[in-house]
Amino acid sequence: MAFRHYKKEQDNEERVMKAVCVCFEVHLPLPLKWYWPREGYGAPAFEKYFEMEKTYNNFMRLEKDVKVLNTAVMASMEAGGRYTFDISGVFLEQSKWEPAVLDSFRQLVDRGAKLAASPYYHSICPLFPDLNEFREQIIMHMDSIRDLFGVKPATCVNPELLLEQRSVGICRDLGFRCFISEGSHNIMNGCDPSYVYRNEVPTLLRHIDLSEDVENRFSDRKWPGYPLIAEKFASWIAGMEGDVVTLYIRYDSLRTHLQRNAEIAQFLKDLPGSLARKGIEMLFPEEAAGRFRQEELPSLHSKKTVRYGMHNLLGNHAQNLYMHELQSIGDELGKLREHEDHDKLQTIYRYMQQSDIFLEMNAEGRRLGYEKAVNNFSILSDMKRALTEAGK
Repeated sequence: MAFRHYKKEQDNEERVMKAVCVCFEVHLPLPLKWYWPREGYGAPAFEKYFEMEKTYNNFMRLEKDVKVLNTAVMASMEAGGRYTFDISGVFLEQSKWEPAVLDSFRQLVDRGAKLAASPYYHSICPLFPDLNEFREQIIMHMDSIRDLFGVKPATCVNPELLLEQRSVGICRDLGFRCFISEGSHNIMNGCDPSYVYRNEVPTLLRHIDLSEDVENRFSDRKWPGYPLIAEKFASWIAGMEGDVVTLYIRYDSLRTHLQRNAEIAQFLKDLPGSLARKGIEMLFPEEAAGRFRQEELPSLHSKKTVRYGMHNLLGNHAQNLYMHELQSIGDELGKLREHEDHDKLQTIYRYMQQSDIFLEMNAEGRRLGYEKAVNNFSILSDMKRALTEAGK
């Protein structure tokens, strides 16, 4: 269902769209293993809990296409495009397997692309009652970006575009100039998310329909909008009211399009010119946050949201119980700060916070949701056993 255009009653003039912000999420999860404790309990370890071989193979299949996409983005930037990348700490660590992938992102940053900060482990920690974990992971990600790219992010994004108002306050304290979240219906009440919204950090909201035209529908030959060319896409945006449209797109989805329809690369190359011909400027999120008047949106301060709705992340008993058990493990870890294995255990614990683990337990439309939940709780149980033994 498309959004309705938002228009303030006191505005006498039509507010024609002025700008577009494009942010790409670059992330490849580290999945949990199918865990078989019959082999006997032992010390927690990555290879015991996580599918390292599968992750490596997934990354190596991805790396060639990422470099092709980065080349297309580079050509788009040379034509005037401005892009922000939200590269998870999980992906940055995997990039050590193929340094050329990291180098290709460095080239984009050297040419002017921006990087956003997020919880390092693509974690659901913004939902924890104690936000110290969130703060630590944001700082960890910022430090990693500084060390690898030599830049300081000005924009913050939570995994799955999660909006939890307390975490926005932490972002304010850390000096961010923009925050990006999901423009879901419960936040927008059916209006287009096409402004900068007043918040503790000026907030941009993803335009779901337009983002998913590129992310999910681009290669769908049955979609009425197929084929999607840059000129058509720009005309859709030009026909909207507002100040700025925010597009937040998974890079892995573009890679899928690349395998089915190589025209995605041409779309990226053509986009800046097509937008410019419509009088629409491409801006970085922090530029838009500083340029346009901030609009009031009271629901930002009273509601939570996440990509496709909170039920997707915490919609069933298994997901909520997993969250509770994670917090319990965090409390136990806090008592073991002086233990020789604390850092190793904490890293494993933080990988267990990946939003992807919660999403795979969503039984809605997923046959293995229940089985995944049972498996994940077996791993958590083994982790708690190890912490109990370490605390004796």
